[in-house]
Amino acid sequence: MSASLPPARVGVWLIGARGSVATTVVAGCAAVTAGLHPPTGMVTETAPFAGCGLPGLPSLVFGGHDTLSCPLPKRAEALAAGGVLPHGLPSAVAAELTAADREIRAGGPLPGDTRDPEDLVTAFASDIQDFVHRHGLARAVVVNVASTEPAPTGRDLPASSLYAAAALRAGCPYVNFTPSTGLQHPALARAVQSSGLPYAGRDGKTGQTLLRSVLGPMFAQRALAVRAWSGTNLLGGGDGAALADPAAAAAKNAGKERVLADTLGTAPEGQVHIDDVPALGDWKTAWDHIAFDGFLGARMVLQTTWQGCDSALAAPLVLDLARLTARAHEAGLTGPLAGLGFYFKDPVGQGPSALGEQYAALVRFARRLRESDR
Repeated sequence: MSASLPPARVGVWLIGARGSVATTVVAGCAAVTAGLHPPTGMVTETAPFAGCGLPGLPSLVFGGHDTLSCPLPKRAEALAAGGVLPHGLPSAVAAELTAADREIRAGGPLPGDTRDPEDLVTAFASDIQDFVHRHGLARAVVVNVASTEPAPTGRDLPASSLYAAAALRAGCPYVNFTPSTGLQHPALARAVQSSGLPYAGRDGKTGQTLLRSVLGPMFAQRALAVRAWSGTNLLGGGDGAALADPAAAAAKNAGKERVLADTLGTAPEGQVHIDDVPALGDWKTAWDHIAFDGFLGARMVLQTTWQGCDSALAAPLVLDLARLTARAHEAGLTGPLAGLGFYFKDPVGQGPSALGEQYAALVRFARRLRESDR
């Protein structure tokens, strides 16, 4: 009997590879693989996804682009000091962090960069292709976990779209975990359609909007009239700094508001405010104040408070998405992966906005992957 072949290795190319989310992704994958921690928060490690042919965590190889120079091991130490990573984990997975850091290439455009958009896309695509070839990878998935950028106002491609274009050119599926433009720039429409690649996004649903996608359907299903729904976010770290820009905050809030409009059937009064609080670091607090009417016009209020660590909430979802998208590529799926809407505030493709319905669609997507080998 011949020995079975080792599982094919799959690349995960992270845009924003030295940020908090990316560092937590790499450290977390190593920790779970080594049995140091359970895969808490990874939906793909639950029963409905068994037998789907997803790449195993040990088969994932990490690399990426970033404009920052802080090495991943040092970044991980800072996250552990802030309580984001467990004490001692950076040293326990130092080899994996160092290996991933060696695969991070300079992003752009940097201040004073004289390269035009075509040059940048070519350089980024070459970096990804070199990564795939050197490691003998079966495929690689490009995942954008960089800071939110403002919505573009002109015809020029923003940085997120340059990286997305590079993913297409390198023949890689693409996942946009941010509200940035990415593949959704009109100038990329023809390239996206002709690529035959699967893609997913956008804006990972990790906290306040996750609650909204549960509570919105509850009010609608119980025939309770929501009069106003207001929210406040306190954020630190890179996200807080990026979202201090009103244009970037507007891009972020659009998905939050769309979930309410879709699940309630109408857009209630109220807005979401985002405040940069550097002292919070990677932690965030989100408040929602919901005014609603009950039977005979009785006026009532629901208030929610969500306090969490954004990187720890996002990292397992990024690993899920990389695995699911890689498997979709292997199975020959193309275009927007609407079945992955469960993970996003503003999903591409047609699908529901209520979390329960999105989960059901995700389970059907898993079944489709399972049956693709039959």
